[in-house]
Amino acid sequence: MVIAWWAALLGLLLAIGLILFRVNPIYALIFGAIVGCLIGGMNLSQTTDVIVKGSSGVMGTIIRVIAAGVLAGVMMESGAANVIASNIVNHFSDKLAILALALSTMVLTGVGIFIPVAVLIVAPIALEVGQKMHYSKLSLLVALSGGGKAGNIISPNPNTIAAAKGFNVELSQVMIADFVPAIVGLIVTVLLATLIKNKGTFVSAEHKFETKEDKDLPSLKAAIVTPLVAVILLLITPVGDILGIKALASFNLDAMYILPIAGLIGTLAMGQRKKFLKYMTGGLARMTDVVLILIGAGAIAGLVSASDLPQKVVEIVKVSGISGTFLAPIAGILMAAATASTSTGVILASNSFSKSIMSFGISGTGAAAMVHTGATVIDQLPHGNYFHVTAKAVDMHFKERMSVVLWEMLVGLSMTIVATLMYGNLF
Repeated sequence: MVIAWWAALLGLLLAIGLILFRVNPIYALIFGAIVGCLIGGMNLSQTTDVIVKGSSGVMGTIIRVIAAGVLAGVMMESGAANVIASNIVNHFSDKLAILALALSTMVLTGVGIFIPVAVLIVAPIALEVGQKMHYSKLSLLVALSGGGKAGNIISPNPNTIAAAKGFNVELSQVMIADFVPAIVGLIVTVLLATLIKNKGTFVSAEHKFETKEDKDLPSLKAAIVTPLVAVILLLITPVGDILGIKALASFNLDAMYILPIAGLIGTLAMGQRKKFLKYMTGGLARMTDVVLILIGAGAIAGLVSASDLPQKVVEIVKVSGISGTFLAPIAGILMAAATASTSTGVILASNSFSKSIMSFGISGTGAAAMVHTGATVIDQLPHGNYFHVTAKAVDMHFKERMSVVLWEMLVGLSMTIVATLMYGNLF
C-alpha cells in the first residue's frame, strides 16, 4: 500500500511541530511517523512494519556511528582535541586570530569531534583572544561555528556517515568530494567574522579565565596520531582508484573498522593503553543520543519512503522548470532546518529522496555532497541543542545568538553553492 503524499507530509509536519514545542526529538519523529501512517490508511500492523523497516534502514549508519564513538572518545577524553586546538591558535599571530579560531574548530570537527563539542573546546581560547584583541562575541562565534561547519562536512562524523550510507558510496568519497566546499566555507567564515569583529557585545575586561593543568595532556605529536591514522586508512581505497593501483583500490576497509583501529593506535601512541576502555565508554556515551535520534529519523524516513511524496516533489520540480539538481541541496536544507540537526536532516533527505535525486542523473557521490552541504545552511535553529550549547559557550543571550544564525547560514550556503556547481551537472 502506498501512503498518500499529504498524509506523509502531515506526519512530518507533526514531528517538526512537536520538536518545536520541546518534545524529545526521538519520540516526536516516531509519533509523527505513526500518525502519518494511520491517517494515510494503514492499520496498526502495517504501521509497525513501516516504522521497523524505516528504522532498520539506518542500522548501517548506526553501526558506523557507534564505531566513530571510539575515535571521538579517545580524542576528547584524552585531551588530544584540546592540545590540537591550543597549538593551532598559539602558532598564529594576533592578526590572524580569527583564522586560527576558525581553523581550530574546522580541524577538530574534521577529525571526528562533534561540532558542539568542538565549539565548547575552543570557546575559552576564543574568549581570551576576544578580550585581548577586542573582538565581539558575534565575530568569535561566527568564526567557531563557521569553521566547525566546514570541518563537519569532511569528517567521519554521523552526518557524513549518513550521507555516504544514504547514497551507497564510501565515506572517504564524500569526505573528498566535500573538501573544496569546506575550504570555501573556511574562507567565507574568516571574511564574515572579520567584517563583523566590531559589532555586538564584547568580552568583559573583568572576565577571568580558568587555567587548566596540562601535565596529563599528550604531546602534539601523540595527539595527532589518531586522526592521522584514520585519514590515511580512509584514503587508501580512493587513492588506489585514482592512481589505478589495484592492491590499494581493493583494500576497501570500512569505517566501522578504521575508526576504532585509529582510536586504539592513537591511545597507544599517547601511552594511555590502560585508559582505552575508559575512552571507549566515554565515546559511546556521547554517541547514545545521536543513535537514538537516528532511529527516530529512520522511522519518519520510512513513512516518507512508503508514500508518494518523493514522486510528487519530483513532479513539482519538473513542472517548475528548474533543474532537478536543486532537489538535492533543497532537501538537505529543508530537512536539517526542520529538525535543527545536520545528521538527522541528512538521514531524512537521503533516505526519503535518494531515488528521486538519482533519477536526475546525478552521481551518488555528487548527490551526497549536495545534500550534506545543504544540511549545514540552517541547521542551527533554536529547536535544536546546537543553538543553545554554543550560546552558553560564549555567554551570549538568546537575541544576540539569533543574530549569529544569518552569518552561519551564509557560510553553509557558500559551501552548498560550491558543491552544487561542482557536482550538479548544471553546465
